[in-house]
Amino acid sequence: MVSELKLSFSKVEKIADGIAVIFTNIDLAVSPETEAALPGIGSLVKRAASADNFKGKALTSLDILAPLGLTVDRVIVVSLGKAEDGARTDWVKAGGNVVGKLPASAKSATVVLDLPDAAITADQVADFTLGARLRAYKFERYKTRKQDDAANKVLELTIASSVDGAAKKAGKSREAIADGVRLARDLVNEPPNVLYPEAFAKRAAELEELGVEIEILDVKAMKKLGMGALLGVGQGSEHDSRLVVMRWNGAKNREAKPVAFIGKGVTFDTGGISIKPASGMEDMKGDMGGAACVVGLMHALAARKAKANVIGAIGVVENMPDGNAQRPGDIVTSMSGQTIEIINTDAEGRLVLADVLWYIQDKYKPQFMIDLATLTGAIMVALGQEYAGLFSNNDELAGRLFVAGQTTGERVWRMPLGPEYDKLIDSKFADMKNTGGRNGGSITAAQFLQRFVNETPWAHLDIAGTAMGSPASDVNRSWGSGWGVRLLDRLVAEHYEG
Repeated sequence: MVSELKLSFSKVEKIADGIAVIFTNIDLAVSPETEAALPGIGSLVKRAASADNFKGKALTSLDILAPLGLTVDRVIVVSLGKAEDGARTDWVKAGGNVVGKLPASAKSATVVLDLPDAAITADQVADFTLGARLRAYKFERYKTRKQDDAANKVLELTIASSVDGAAKKAGKSREAIADGVRLARDLVNEPPNVLYPEAFAKRAAELEELGVEIEILDVKAMKKLGMGALLGVGQGSEHDSRLVVMRWNGAKNREAKPVAFIGKGVTFDTGGISIKPASGMEDMKGDMGGAACVVGLMHALAARKAKANVIGAIGVVENMPDGNAQRPGDIVTSMSGQTIEIINTDAEGRLVLADVLWYIQDKYKPQFMIDLATLTGAIMVALGQEYAGLFSNNDELAGRLFVAGQTTGERVWRMPLGPEYDKLIDSKFADMKNTGGRNGGSITAAQFLQRFVNETPWAHLDIAGTAMGSPASDVNRSWGSGWGVRLLDRLVAEHYEG
């Protein structure tokens, strides 16, 4: 895989050198423009396919080295399959798929995005570039020895099409989204000794360069507001907690109510006094995947100048077990005034979100709120790592999230809420307790959060299975996936821009 991708757009012209990537169908046909770019390629593809028993199924490829009669080094032939398969092509996935086929030694490649069965659109080309940028991502800043010389090379990737001008314009928004995803991945991948709460807040504050308004609340400010739930989580750490509010006002009516996204930002989670087992604890540096997504989303929206009013808020804490740490049996008072009995200090993310949700709904009166959190292992038992769990008090919002998930590939599955589950978090000593026990663990966590949103349309996304350590895909080979940035960017676009 390449270390850095330099991407450009052009018209379809004759290709003289480097690697060429072309598209065919199950009949091994190529378009006239592809034939003009690589004279004789049609017959060459059929000969090579016959020799290699290549059947042309969707997104399979044929590699032709030193092609006879051409000056390019290599031709990679990607099939879109049958006509109906081609019409359903996920062009983001296709972009990642193609970059994954390029050798690490490649210095330049030209992708001829011209199809044998249909005309390509500017949005399809732009989506292809999004997938290419996402697939090219690597996180190797702490490796002092590279695996090979190719790791430091820059690949110049040219996207040739008949819609190059419009594709370049559409590609700018996809570049902004890709940069937002890459930022979220960087944050999740960072080690916890580098990305502790104060450092995370400073990283988020860098969005000011894009025009995002930043407000950072320190411990003193949060105490004044009565955020006992959030502050209780971080009181065992030498790193002070932070609440970061990011505001992007891009709508025509800058005074209109915003939409709001809230992220859990536990930069490292030992479990506190209810300490986790040692095995796999290093992965708990990723327990801020929700906050990382919100920061990445705000970057994407600001970079593409989204015509939207959006609040992004992250509660950033570190859950450590020193002599001042919160204990099981403690009772804390949230900003809402509701009291919480601490049953398990490892059920800490919901405490952070409770105060941030209340603060945002109370101060900004958003049209709707969505929180994201690597909240429960229980959601992975239910859904594995293919879907995030969706909980909501609003059917319309839940439906829109589902559709956006199907469109972007960042899929969500709605889980139940109900009074029967809510009873499980009633406490004998306080208004509620912070865990309802083993059964329905992800549901009772969502029920807990619902007590802090009143009537505001709200959705909770449990991303424990998708934000970190998720299965490799055509668009991601990173441990930190940046999951949610594309989903929520799409939701914002459809809400404001249609």
